[in-house]
Amino acid sequence: MRISDLSIRRPVFATVVSLLLIAFGLLAMERLPLQEYPAIDPPIVSIETNYPGASASVVETRITQLLEDRIAGIEGIVSIESSSADGESEIDVEFSLDRDIDGAANDIRDRISSVADNLPDQAEPPEIEKSDSSDDVIIWLSLSGEGYTIPELTDYANRYLVDRFSTQNGVARVRLSGGKEYAMRVWLDRNALAARQLTVDDVADALESENVELPAGFLESRDRQFTLRIPRSFTTAADFQNLVVARGNDGYLVRLADVARVEVGSVEERSLYRGNEVPMVGLGMIKQSTASVLEVANGAKSEMVRLQSTLPEGMQLSLNFDSSVFVSGALHEVVSTLFIAMGLVVVVIFVFLGNIRTTLVPAVTVPISLIGTFIFLALFGFTLNLLTLLALVLAIGLVVDDAIVVIENVHRRMVVHGETPLVAAFRGTRQIGFAVIATTLVLITVFIPLSLLQGDIGRLFSEFALTLAASVGLSCLVALSLAPMLCSKLLSPRMHESRISHGVHWLLDRSQTIYRQALLRALRWRWIVVGLFALVLALTAWLFQQLPNEYTPQEDRGAFFVLIEGPPGATFHYMQDYYDEIEARLMTLVDAGDINQVSVRGPRGFGNIENFNDGMAVVTLNDWGDRRSAWDILADVRSRLSDLPGVTATPVMRQGFGGRVEKPIQFVIGGSTYEQLADWRDRLLTRIRSDDSSGLEAVDSDYKETQPQLRIQIDYNRAAALGVTVSTIGNTLETLFGGRNVTTYVDGGEEYDVILEGERDNQRAPSSLDNVQVRSAVSDELIPLASLVSVSEFAGASELNRFNRMRAITLEANLQGGVAIGDALAYLQGIAEEELPSEAGHRLQGALPGLPGSQRCDDLPAHPGHRRGLPGAGCPVRKLRAPAGHHAHGTDGHQRRLAGPMGQRAVPQYLQSGGAGHAGRSGRQERHPDRRIRQSVA
Repeated sequence: MRISDLSIRRPVFATVVSLLLIAFGLLAMERLPLQEYPAIDPPIVSIETNYPGASASVVETRITQLLEDRIAGIEGIVSIESSSADGESEIDVEFSLDRDIDGAANDIRDRISSVADNLPDQAEPPEIEKSDSSDDVIIWLSLSGEGYTIPELTDYANRYLVDRFSTQNGVARVRLSGGKEYAMRVWLDRNALAARQLTVDDVADALESENVELPAGFLESRDRQFTLRIPRSFTTAADFQNLVVARGNDGYLVRLADVARVEVGSVEERSLYRGNEVPMVGLGMIKQSTASVLEVANGAKSEMVRLQSTLPEGMQLSLNFDSSVFVSGALHEVVSTLFIAMGLVVVVIFVFLGNIRTTLVPAVTVPISLIGTFIFLALFGFTLNLLTLLALVLAIGLVVDDAIVVIENVHRRMVVHGETPLVAAFRGTRQIGFAVIATTLVLITVFIPLSLLQGDIGRLFSEFALTLAASVGLSCLVALSLAPMLCSKLLSPRMHESRISHGVHWLLDRSQTIYRQALLRALRWRWIVVGLFALVLALTAWLFQQLPNEYTPQEDRGAFFVLIEGPPGATFHYMQDYYDEIEARLMTLVDAGDINQVSVRGPRGFGNIENFNDGMAVVTLNDWGDRRSAWDILADVRSRLSDLPGVTATPVMRQGFGGRVEKPIQFVIGGSTYEQLADWRDRLLTRIRSDDSSGLEAVDSDYKETQPQLRIQIDYNRAAALGVTVSTIGNTLETLFGGRNVTTYVDGGEEYDVILEGERDNQRAPSSLDNVQVRSAVSDELIPLASLVSVSEFAGASELNRFNRMRAITLEANLQGGVAIGDALAYLQGIAEEELPSEAGHRLQGALPGLPGSQRCDDLPAHPGHRRGLPGAGCPVRKLRAPAGHHAHGTDGHQRRLAGPMGQRAVPQYLQSGGAGHAGRSGRQERHPDRRIRQSVA
């Protein structure tokens, strides 16, 4: 029995089927995650390794290259990108789309574990993490307070706020930005150490051996047992000042206060975070991969309101940056369009059918088909996003067709054959049932191939295509079940004899007459019609070639970023003056009503910071209706900051796909040596900067040989003769000039670092190395370091990048107004072929899926150490990356202990004055995952 026959004979069955579609559809809709776009990022595994004190070149050769060679043969690798900076190595491994990310991560862990013993002893174990496109801060809150220092705000946030926000539904973790965590700072006086015949290692050994907490066994009586504990005796600065470092020949006890200045400070003082010129600490919410952006943002804002009353007097939480505003606005517009389209369809149907009861049939079947589509979205693991909702908007015009065809044929049989509504519905639906099914299958076969496309475009439009296919399939089911049942109950032979119906029929008759006349004339001049058709096809092909290529249109997202770059080697104090100046210039736009808040942060990275010559500003704009276009404001900001003499400040709009914060053009060239690459880079930069028609501006590269460095050459023969090891020299220099964590202490229930470092005022020049003392293992005497080493000054690069196991340099640039990214890529490809030698080879990969040349790969000359056929090796050297790049991830850095103690007090006074929650270990101070800023930070 056909489903249409069953539905007419059993109207309750047809009704229940439709009600079930509505019920399960609404249930699925409530459980679907709400996102802006589908997740299109490929599987990426990141490997991060710290090597404190090592230069970028040492990190590249001893860590990055070693790890890359080991993981290169893993199945499914598409590309390997790495960055080696002072003290840090980061490798990003991209896998093919069909590769399971968990299996890929396990394969990398196995390979890394086998080579871990070959890494330098001072290097920390590699951290391997899966990268997730959802691992991005979606909302920033700011904690500020008049009369509170940044360390106090950081401590309160870590103790009470991080845990409260972390437990919110959908929150994966909370990132703390701009905080200064407490630590016991021991500032060594090298002159005082030398006067007492002590070295840096002597102080470090004393701290490690004395500041311990050990179990001391058990004491058991006849009825009770006691556990013996020796608690730590050092909890305050005064306790550490009294710590005995050594004993003199006359029995005098040398205490830490005699050779160092001890204070409760912070892990790193050289940082800044302000919002509208107010110092603050940022709390960023990172959502879970399946969580809804709007639900997480709204939950965080609701929790912020609840916590306001619990804050100590003078503290306040405020909203700093909310990416959900744009997402909410975009989704609201799409949903509004959905209802408008549905209303227009019903109105048009009413106008042509001329009867409310007849219009009721398609008016009911359309929403049932759309709501039922959510069931398939849930089964496919899709999300509610702009593309799936857009598919529903387009589906409205398709799902209504089947029901209208059924109505028209049922009505025709009633009028022509004089059948009753029940008989007409039965026979009419049977008559066209196969045609409805065939039409539905044709539409589905049109949409399904879109889901089979490869690359980002395929992943992006697969949800769009399958949503359309599901809605069309459901419309066929509803048209063959509910529609004939309603026709048998609602239609009548004379219901279309209204004035509206007669007017529509007259209009259709006139249109039919005009079309017949036009068709006869076209048949009479058929060769002219064929020629015009061929001309239209040729013109279409020509216009397709002339139209600019873009991956995504430019979007006014309500906020943008200003990337601040200082000269290599610039100090924090040098950059701070420019931060103040940039902030002051942008504050004029706050007063003008265009900008809501300017948040300035420096340096740009997280955690283990080696360089302080960069920073960024997050500019949050006012509501779209209360200001100028973001692009006008962006141009205004660029003009205001263009005359800064000592830094470059580049405004960049955050992109929708991938969430990257970087210049939109990323052009990577690769070769065997950085010297060769630098020469090729200079050729391209000279050509681009001299060409006014390039369409590029703010052109720069990530390789700059201008980082001031001191090369310390050790006289190994002399050092060996005097009994001084290289590790002793390295540890001494690392401690005095870089700081070293030697132990920890507990205060207020939390554990904090004890950091040894030399007095910075005593080491401002290269001559500071002259009066450093090390101990001889042979004579036990102090040896001046100046007699063992020679110092020379040179300039080098602070960051060395690699792509697919080859050394690489990235050129980056902004687009001038009106220039399409496809045109810019074609220009770069052209000048690269003209300027670079044949041995350079080139490859355009991953930049703009679907754009000409985006997957081109020419043969490359064999490169030493690069075996052909290995994944990621061969043909890797030039890549263009669009703003919607595939890297959109943020990874945690090393676990840091909670900041906390306030001077000499066991529990800070401000903690006693208010607050909620509990004091637990939380808050991870994070290193930024990529110095090119692959995600939004504030």
